[in-house]
Amino acid sequence: MRVIFGLVLVAGLALAGFAVYMAKNYIASYQARLAEANAMKEQLVKTVPVYVAERPLKYGEILMPEDVREVRWPEEAVPEGAFTQEGALFPENTDERRRVLRTMEKDEAVMAVKVTQPGEEVGITSQLERGKRAFAIKVDVASGVSGFLMPGHRVDVYWTGQVARSGGARNSESRQEVTKLIETGVNVIAIDQSANSETTGAAIARTVTVSVRPEQVASLALAQSTGRLSLALVGLDDDSVSGAIEIDQRKLLGLADMVVEEEVKEKVCTIRTRRGSEVVEIPIPCTN
Repeated sequence: MRVIFGLVLVAGLALAGFAVYMAKNYIASYQARLAEANAMKEQLVKTVPVYVAERPLKYGEILMPEDVREVRWPEEAVPEGAFTQEGALFPENTDERRRVLRTMEKDEAVMAVKVTQPGEEVGITSQLERGKRAFAIKVDVASGVSGFLMPGHRVDVYWTGQVARSGGARNSESRQEVTKLIETGVNVIAIDQSANSETTGAAIARTVTVSVRPEQVASLALAQSTGRLSLALVGLDDDSVSGAIEIDQRKLLGLADMVVEEEVKEKVCTIRTRRGSEVVEIPIPCTN
């Protein structure tokens, strides 16, 4: 009986060992095939790390390390300006943080244009390019495109005022109402006191702040003090360049310029002489 029990025990141990051996071989084979498949996948689509938003991020928020996470992104499809290294997004040599410039949804790539530099405040100074200045233009519902302007749009600036025009009569002048295009494709960086480009809905603005060169600031300041400025919204994909545009009341109404010629009378010189009881005027050449 003991012999039989011993044989059964030995057979059971042998079967268990064989099962373990087969299981190990199966697992090893599976892992090898999985590694091979992953290697082939890497060869087909090469990926790089990209940092994306871990949660919805709103304009003006401070960007913290827990607000982003690393994901694998196809190398050929990485958005321009995306952060691929944590040290670039959160520099180790400073404790100052970036702020959100544009609203980002969860899993959206964090890009340089959507955040400020470390320690930089959210405002129009972060949107001014090198050599540009911020200039505020007073507008109303008519001159401000009915409140549909938003930061990031481009506008043409028109000046309307009175200018002196020479008339036909000698040394005479008349003043006419004139509208002229003075600046084209100017970038809008703020509406009233808001530089948030994510604002939705129309709002009647009182001032529109634009980004212009210093010489453009001078011309806009003079134009605003001598007349009225109106803005015309430029399309997002419009890359056309407007030429010189000027129109006055006569061009608007299709009237031809009327030149009034001054009547010039010929000067006649005479002398008076008495003939008997009559006084006669005799023409003579004028000496003066």
